Amino acid sequence: MIANLVQLAAGEEQNPLVPPGPELLVGTIAFAIVFFFLAKKLLPNINRVLEERREAIEGGMEKAEAAQVEAQSVLEQYRAQLAEARHEAARLRQEATEQGAAIIAEMRAEGQRQREEIVAAGHAQIEADRKSAASALRQDVGKLATDLAGKLVGESLEDHARQSRVIDRFLDELEEKAEAAR
Repeated sequence: MIANLVQLAAGEEQNPLVPPGPELLVGTIAFAIVFFFLAKKLLPNINRVLEERREAIEGGMEKAEAAQVEAQSVLEQYRAQLAEARHEAARLRQEATEQGAAIIAEMRAEGQRQREEIVAAGHAQIEADRKSAASALRQDVGKLATDLAGKLVGESLEDHARQSRVIDRFLDELEEKAEAAR
């Protein structure tokens, strides 16, 4: 057969674009075998792998989009919580300021009340001391006046009732003169 091919090839001049018939037949059969093998065995595996990759890529993109949406919603929740926390902190600061002002006002009122009590107690103590001093002074002045009057008159003025009347009259006169001088 090869010999026949060689004779045919030497005898005819062929077109270089068209291959000889037997070569064309062998090439077609070989192509059909390779094509059949690729179509039945290799192409389904390749398609399956490509489909798996496509699904994995699409699934990954869907997961990424879902994760991005979830992350965005979580971010919005955190921002809302942060805004709420800031609002709550401002409210607590305002309450603390109001409570502090109320406590200060209360302490001032308490201090004013205590000051007034102390001043009133001081005035009462001063009044009591003044009355005590006036009484002691009345007795001392009365005794001195009685002694002096007794020495001047020459008789004893030891009678207490009389002595009290004389002392009271004398001191009342002194007070009237003091008030008139003012």
